[in-house]
This record gives sequence, structure tokens and C-alpha cells, in this order.
Amino acid sequence: MLSRTADHLFWMARYTERAENTARMLDVTVQTAMLPQSDADTEHSWQAVLGISELQNAYADKYQAVTPREVIDFMVRDPCNPSSITACLREARENARAVRGTLTTEVWEIQNQTWLDMQKHLRNGLLEHDPSKFFDWVKYRSHLSRGVTVGTMLKDEAINFIRLGTFLERADNTARILDVKFHADAAQGERDFYYWAALLRSVSGFEIYRKVYRDVITPARVAELLMLRADMPRSLLACMEEVVTNLRSVRNDLSVDTERFAGKLHADLQFARIDDILRVGLHDTLTEFLARVYELGNRVSRDFLVPLAA
Repeated sequence: MLSRTADHLFWMARYTERAENTARMLDVTVQTAMLPQSDADTEHSWQAVLGISELQNAYADKYQAVTPREVIDFMVRDPCNPSSITACLREARENARAVRGTLTTEVWEIQNQTWLDMQKHLRNGLLEHDPSKFFDWVKYRSHLSRGVTVGTMLKDEAINFIRLGTFLERADNTARILDVKFHADAAQGERDFYYWAALLRSVSGFEIYRKVYRDVITPARVAELLMLRADMPRSLLACMEEVVTNLRSVRNDLSVDTERFAGKLHADLQFARIDDILRVGLHDTLTEFLARVYELGNRVSRDFLVPLAA
């Protein structure tokens, strides 16, 4: 496969996943903001949304204060934010358009219609009137895109690069959510349940947690579920298993070191224990993981795609 074609497929998937992850974060923050809490706690929650995406400085350059309305606007449609939902869905559509001949008609139509419908929703005020409904729509369109891709695409290198992009992006986002949320100053007592439940819901993990642990929600178990459980679809380990599998399917003469790098990252998660991670420090572990995932993305670009600009 031509490297430019693989590059477009890879980034189409990453941008689609990124839009969904942003919608998940915003939706959970909107929901938890309705719980009884101080103004300081509310502001801290919205600051965490910016922190997860490393957008505090970009936001501060344009806005004077952190308010729900302005954070949502910045994260959804602000042209100054290249990671906004609007920017991500636009880039996903443009990458899909560039490789229409590689995609099935259904996959292209999903990407194109998502972009057109989003502009309509933003014009008719859905975001302002019912933000949760808008975020659910973004998540639904991402689910639809993945389902149609798996259900209609030939099982060849094209789908391998699409899934590489999806799971590298998902691993990065799950790690960022864990890192920021575990550093947030959650109130003690009754609010703890709602705080950790919201974190789990942001990665569709609340029902899974109940099924796996059948007990009270604790930070250590949340970390274990989202890092080390291979059967949790959005866990770091599950994402790395997909990355390793798809890398193996597209290997070339240049990718031996990249496969080894990904395999080491996967093995470190596969054989880790949450007690050891907490003893070393969750923040340090996640910071190292994010750095390694970033390096892995660069290696994939070097070996298979259009290299990232220096």
C-alpha cells in the first residue's frame, strides 16, 4: 500500500476517535456539574477537560475565565482549537475524501454525512439547547463509522492502518483521562461514588466495573480496569493488543524495531500488577506510557506513513 494512502486511513481513524473521546469527556463533565458542588470544584472539573488535551494555554490566550459555556464552545467548534470536535470531524472527512477509492461507499458516506449533519446541528442550536444530546450524536456517529468499517471493508492492509490509528488514539486518551482525573481533588464522602462513576462512564466502563468487581468503586480498581484488563475494550492493555496485532499484519523490512518497541510496551502492561504501579506512582507510570505511545506513533509514521514534520 502507498504510504500516503496508509497515512490518510490512519489519520481518518485517529481524528474520528479523537472527536468521540472529546465528546465523552465533555458529556461526563456536563453531567457531573449538575451534582451539588462548590464553584471552585466546578471550575476545576472544566480545567481538567482542558488539561486532558493539553489545551490550557491555547484556551487562556482567548478567554479570560474558565466557564462551562466557553470551554464547550472551545472544545466543540472554536477555529483556534485544532483538536475541537469540528476540526477533528472535518479532518476525518478530508482524509476519507482523499482515499475514497480505498474505502467502501458506506464508509465514505458515513464520514461525509457526519460532517454535513454536524454543521446542521451547530446551526440549529442543538449544542446550546441539549449538549448531552449533541455529544451522544457524536459518539453514535463514531460507533457507526467503526461498525460500518469492520462490516464492509476487505480485511486487508487498509483496515489494519485504520485500526492502528483508532487504538493508538484510544490508548493515548485513556491514559490522559486517568492521569488528570487521579490528580483532581475529588471531595471525600458521598461525592466519591459519583466522581469515580463519572470517570468510568467517560470510557463506557461503569457497567463493566460492576460486572467485574461487584463491589464499591475504588480508585485502585478503576486504575486496574482501565490499564490492565485485556477484556475491557478501552483499557491500555486492550488497545496495545490491537496495536501489536495490526502492526504484525502490515510489517515491512523497516518495522522490526517498531514491532519490538510496541511488543515491549504491551508486555509491560500484560505482566504488570496494579499494586506495583501504585507503589511506583500512577502519574509517573502514565507519563512514561504517554511518552512511549507518542514515540510509537512517530515510529509508525516513519516506517509506514508520511513522516511527521519535525
